[in-house]
Amino acid sequence: MTSDLGSAQRPSFFVRLGRAFRNLLIFALVVGAATGGLYGASLLNARTWGLELVGDQLVVTKGKMLPLGTEPFEPGDPLLSQAYAPLDLNGNTALAVIGQRYQDRDELDRALFSVIELLARPRVVSDLKSDLDVGVALVKRAEALRGISEPQRLTLGQLRGEVAYFLARQRIDDARKQLDEAVRQLKLAADADARHKKDATQMLLAVEPQVRSLSASLRAAIEGLPAPAPMELAPPVAVPPPAEVKPEVAPAADAGAAPAAPESAGP
Repeated sequence: MTSDLGSAQRPSFFVRLGRAFRNLLIFALVVGAATGGLYGASLLNARTWGLELVGDQLVVTKGKMLPLGTEPFEPGDPLLSQAYAPLDLNGNTALAVIGQRYQDRDELDRALFSVIELLARPRVVSDLKSDLDVGVALVKRAEALRGISEPQRLTLGQLRGEVAYFLARQRIDDARKQLDEAVRQLKLAADADARHKKDATQMLLAVEPQVRSLSASLRAAIEGLPAPAPMELAPPVAVPPPAEVKPEVAPAADAGAAPAAPESAGP
């Protein structure tokens, strides 16, 4: 009788099977919810951007496809690589953008532009060529940022104007130096006993006065001096070609004249 009572208290096979299925379903729902939460967190992290300080450089980072963690952003597009390459800060490390997280690339572009403007502005107005070269590179980098705001686009236009002026001044000075060097080379060729001595002399006479006048005007413009008085240019002197030398021809003897008698050798 005791065994019959124990058998009656034990749950049936189908009841135990139902409980096992219920527990399995609950476990699957918990695991699915946890997996979905991890995937959602990973997806959200993968869509975030940041600016981190690595040494003396500002590095653009992108979230990994994990709930946590970032890695340096290395795009395959060369234009994007130029825009998001590590940025030398030259000691400017107290920046509000460091450690911030941005939800899209437009926010990243606006934050990165603020740093580039801070670094570029003093350099594009510098008189040092080394600083100007750095400023030009920074402005070109800023031009590749597509998500900047409208006020930042106006600022970029101002920086472009500064760069354009100093680039023009630099190229004018380079042109002046090349013209002066060309005249110097012509003088060397004209003074040497070389095959093109005559051509070099003619070219030097034709261009040297104009080059000296233009070079003085360019130098005055670059250095901010008053324009020099216009030079009175003498007309180019034409070098006559060498006279053609004709061979001397002895005069022909008259037809009616008697031939000269030979000189006698003696008595």
